[in-house]
Amino acid sequence: MRTWRFKVRAECYAWLNHAAAEVNQVWNWANSTSFKAIRPFAGPGKFQSGFDLCTLSAGASEYFEHIGADTIQRICIDYAARRAQFRKAKLRWRVSSGPRRSLGWIPFKAASLRRRGKYLRFCGKTIRFFEAGRFAEIRKWGCGCFAQDAVGDWYLCVPVAVEDVTPVPTQVDVGIDLGLKDTAVSSDAERLSAGAFYRDLELKIGQAQRRAHKAHAKRLHRKAARRRRTLQSGCLGTFRTA
Repeated sequence: MRTWRFKVRAECYAWLNHAAAEVNQVWNWANSTSFKAIRPFAGPGKFQSGFDLCTLSAGASEYFEHIGADTIQRICIDYAARRAQFRKAKLRWRVSSGPRRSLGWIPFKAASLRRRGKYLRFCGKTIRFFEAGRFAEIRKWGCGCFAQDAVGDWYLCVPVAVEDVTPVPTQVDVGIDLGLKDTAVSSDAERLSAGAFYRDLELKIGQAQRRAHKAHAKRLHRKAARRRRTLQSGCLGTFRTA
């Protein structure tokens, strides 16, 4: 399974922001309800499962304008999974506004996302995104989400089953060790020196932070992160083709 990511066009940002606020309300409700069930005023406590929260939230979709029952169920199931993963009675509240707001997140089931020509239909809203031609290659997808980054841009993340096309090695396998001083070292002691072509952005990031240009600093951080990912993937490709 591979997660394909598509950038959503800016015309849909306002609708997605409202939907993300409703998602936060459902998450906070699940957080409060689960915590009260664990520590009741009387009687033994009970950890609410995802199925229990879905049962309690039945009929809640009529009170929301942007999300449906499928999204509410996905939120309840994901909340129960995260609470069990971190082994906590209560998780962090999701904040919809202010300087400490949570990044937008809208989960959905595979059946909730429907294809309409080059674009998609979700909860009565047409979602337009870039690289629509690449999405046409997908015949079937799983449960995914709409995710927002620190800059405020939205992305469509869908898991897709792809065939493993890794070629069968014709020579002796070589182990690769990723490091900090050197980008990678092979089992044959072949070293690939670490490239730092993203270091020139550090001066610009510092200038933007001193001037309190938060949006500009976030974009530079995202640009540096993309360069690091490109560097790492390029290094692995170099060793594979060597």
